[in-house]
Amino acid sequence: MDHARADFLAARDRLTRFGWIPRNAEAFRHLPPPPAAAWLGEETETAAPSCDAPPLSGAGWTLHPLGQTPQGRVDARWLDAADPVQRSELFADLPMPVYPDGVAALSDVSERDAAPFAWAHRALCRRGLRLRVGGADPASRGEAETVWVQLRHQPRSAVEAPMLVIEVLAGVHCVLVEMHDREAVACEQTVAQNLRAHIRLGAGATLQHLRSVRPGSADRVAHHLHVQLGQGARYEQGLIATGGRYHLQRQVVELEGDRAVAHAAGLLLAAESNLEQQVRMLHTGGHTVSNVEVLALASGAARAVVNAHTRIAPGAADAEVRQRLTGVPTGGQPKLVLRPHLEIHHDQVQAAHGATWGALPEDALFYARQRGLDERSARGLIIEGMAHALFTRTFDDPQPIESLDLAGLVRQAVTRHLADETSANSASQENQHG
Repeated sequence: MDHARADFLAARDRLTRFGWIPRNAEAFRHLPPPPAAAWLGEETETAAPSCDAPPLSGAGWTLHPLGQTPQGRVDARWLDAADPVQRSELFADLPMPVYPDGVAALSDVSERDAAPFAWAHRALCRRGLRLRVGGADPASRGEAETVWVQLRHQPRSAVEAPMLVIEVLAGVHCVLVEMHDREAVACEQTVAQNLRAHIRLGAGATLQHLRSVRPGSADRVAHHLHVQLGQGARYEQGLIATGGRYHLQRQVVELEGDRAVAHAAGLLLAAESNLEQQVRMLHTGGHTVSNVEVLALASGAARAVVNAHTRIAPGAADAEVRQRLTGVPTGGQPKLVLRPHLEIHHDQVQAAHGATWGALPEDALFYARQRGLDERSARGLIIEGMAHALFTRTFDDPQPIESLDLAGLVRQAVTRHLADETSANSASQENQHG
């Protein structure tokens, strides 16, 4: 039986019967996604003549060492979802996409809204990677086993649905750098990418996860991460993301085990582009802790949206949650939407949330200019400082920040943002005088 074909037909049937994400869907109403045809490769748009498919082929997921850091055990399986046996292995033990037949029973409106992305992914997924991090025998591992991994992904085709599954074994400390950089590909063909990642942390495991996602200006990208934390597990994510024609970063983190901890920080930079981050923290275990902090910068006619939603279930006693969203327009007239939200079903919790919107601090700009910096360099220096403080608060262990050249990644992203802003301003002035 052709399981890939069967999944495709099933997903197409559901999309036909129940439709794509409506424009008034609560989770997506500020930045509606492109239609289903964009993610299924059914649009009439043609590829740019300067690039054919061959430069994109042969890419996908690749593993790389991280500098001089010691490499622990990583079992990696690259799987072809077109093969029935490998497809079964790729999707083994993963939650099935939420189908409309059971949507009425779901209390999570956001999951209902996002379900069509899952159907489209199951229809088009042809390749994936499964990683098992840590020693094979828990008894043979040292208490402080640390595994350093760098993971890169480049598009394989103009329309794709990659899959990533990561299991961090109990007691293992993993540092993972995940890179998605379209500038590294000498190809102007636009990409529609619907990526899904499933991450599981065993009891006492720690994952420090740095993600850098920089799509092309005309790309449409939707990344969906589903993270499950066991007892005493700790997950720290730092995201650096730039805008595109459409760019969605959506993370759902389930703190299932008692005393699980999750921190998520995002640096979003949208210059004449679109970018949205959705973070959902779901507390079901007792004594769990979560922190969501996002710094969003936008310029020109950009649209940047941050949706943060934390839910504390009835049984999640002594949960501690915090949300802090900051939006800064750096030029032009961008649209910035910040939406913090707490859903609390237990009396014994500590919770705080807030959102601030405003310009870069004038006093900091003044003092930076007094040091002889031009305005663009001064603004870049201030933004880098804000980003450094953001990630320092997120990563409990400062070693990844020092070892992974996080400052360099931030500097590259900020420099690109300010350069794109300057180019857009120049083009606008030329049009006005023209």
